Amino acid sequence: MQTELTQPGPLLQPNGQLADIGWARQPVLDCNLEAARFYALRSLQHFRIKRWDYYAVFTPRHFFSATIADLGYVGNIFVYTMNFESGDLHEEGLVIPLGKSITLPRNSTQGDSHFENKHARLDFSLQPDHRHVSVSWPEFHEGRGIQAEIDLATAPGDESMNIVIPIGKKRFYYNRKINCMPASGSITYGEDSERLDPATCLGSLDWGRGVWEYKSFWNWASASGFLPDGRTIGLNLGMGFGDLSRAGENAILLDQRVHKLEQVRFDYASGDYMRLWHFSDSAGRLDLVFTPFKDRTATTDLGIITSQVHQMFGRYNGTLIADDGEKIQVRELLGFAEEHQARW
Repeated sequence: MQTELTQPGPLLQPNGQLADIGWARQPVLDCNLEAARFYALRSLQHFRIKRWDYYAVFTPRHFFSATIADLGYVGNIFVYTMNFESGDLHEEGLVIPLGKSITLPRNSTQGDSHFENKHARLDFSLQPDHRHVSVSWPEFHEGRGIQAEIDLATAPGDESMNIVIPIGKKRFYYNRKINCMPASGSITYGEDSERLDPATCLGSLDWGRGVWEYKSFWNWASASGFLPDGRTIGLNLGMGFGDLSRAGENAILLDQRVHKLEQVRFDYASGDYMRLWHFSDSAGRLDLVFTPFKDRTATTDLGIITSQVHQMFGRYNGTLIADDGEKIQVRELLGFAEEHQARW
């Protein structure tokens, strides 16, 4: 049921249809969004194309995330941080009409992302051996301020979870998820400063481009951590949108190698998110229980644009089976699982 893409090519054909549908270990397709053809008036198409770069970092003490997003008719800039000991969570966001001052690259393998106005500056740059995340937001949390300079190490052979799927007849989603990037640098939130040690701190990237239906729903689960033997272990699980018959984003990431899963079931109580979540797959390779300890609820209501996400932070326990049959015991793996509903 899963089609693996291995050859480079364009994302879209000249007629606007997807050139390929499937998943890949590397981002092999060129994201030629200029070829999109889903409206008769091409001048309107920009307003429905959505692009975002979402970075997240887990440290022993904190979770930190920064996003630059252009949703076509509006931009969205947001940063949030959580202290695991106190449970303190704070988030700030900026709504940018028509995405003014937002720069996002064509592909995930080249170019920089940038936003700056009088309130905040976010820079995401790509270097040969790392990704750099720079955030300066002096007014964050009533002037407490947040600053971050983070390097996320990468290597040419590292694999990531890439998918391209259709959404209805004319829409599509092209996505890259990178897990378990060793993180170094610093995060300063008010008077609390933390130096990041790549032996204990890992980052991830959610890079998305596409054209979605106006009313959308999805689930996403992600984790990046370490096994007792020192190997990195990552999870990327998703469902709820688009045609997943030929490709899904479900994967185990073991020491930067993708171990592909097929269908994964999210068994949870919508509306009672603090209850246990259970994850299992169609081939018997994944059996995890997720125990939430924090509900990050983010709600946006801008009239024609509404969004509500319950991003649950918690710990995964259970078993995974790698491609070679190795049975991996997962114990207290820190991560998140979410339900997201949007009109956008």
